[in-house]
Amino acid sequence: MQNLARYLVFFQYTGTKYSGVVKVPPHQLRKGVQNYLEDAIRRLKPLNPVCLTVSSRTDTGVHALSNSAHFDLQRKNDNPPFPEDILVDAINFHLGTEQIRVIRAHRVPDDFHARFCAQSRTYIYRIALGVPHHSQLPIIEHDLCWSIRSTELDVGAMREAAALLVGVHDFSSFRAVNSDLPFKSPVKTLDVASIQPGSSFTQAHFHREIPFWELTFTSRSFLYKQVRRMTGALVAVGQGRLSVHKLKEILEAQDSLAYPQGLVAPAHGLFLTRVDYRATDIQSSQQTSEE
Repeated sequence: MQNLARYLVFFQYTGTKYSGVVKVPPHQLRKGVQNYLEDAIRRLKPLNPVCLTVSSRTDTGVHALSNSAHFDLQRKNDNPPFPEDILVDAINFHLGTEQIRVIRAHRVPDDFHARFCAQSRTYIYRIALGVPHHSQLPIIEHDLCWSIRSTELDVGAMREAAALLVGVHDFSSFRAVNSDLPFKSPVKTLDVASIQPGSSFTQAHFHREIPFWELTFTSRSFLYKQVRRMTGALVAVGQGRLSVHKLKEILEAQDSLAYPQGLVAPAHGLFLTRVDYRATDIQSSQQTSEE
């Protein structure tokens, strides 16, 4: 099938109104981002069934500046594969007013896999300080950060605690229980856990200054809700509710029940910002480059 092509697409979304990134059954009222992407691709009228393989699962309320997925597309009447820029424009047109947009597309080899070929994933968690009630946030920040009452955090203690998480560890204590629990190894390599000043999208124009902090985490892969559980624990350290030593004990317990109740950071402050691949993995075959 000369005109069957595999594409890798990078896409962004505001996660507030969706059930998460992965598709859900048709009877479910709240759909996943994948449902809308697949519907948009079907409107291109391919010959083959449309099925996206998403690289990185995100939950309800979590946002993405750059998630990725691969899919195959065969055009009718022996038409050649879509050029990447035309494909991006066509999918975005059919997405209409949904808060989902394809950023770019790459023609990739037929054996490319968006999930298994990914070399790293980066998440950023945004925190706003000194906000006793969400009505005191700029309206544009609503559902895009975690607003907390504390006016200050002990960032030095948070960074000390974050350093304990970097490296190869059994992260069972930072994994939420789900159906994948028996099948996934809890041993992960956390490459980056950093805490840096952030900013509001309206910093120069809002009537009062709101301090923002950003927690950044990079790893090849993460466990279910690992980033939100690490974030919640680090914020608790910054508030003095959890000591650095206690966080170390939680990590070393290697038991999800060791994680204190009520610490998990909410979904709406979390952004998937990068999924990285080797350049050689997203270069298509010589035949494709000659088309």
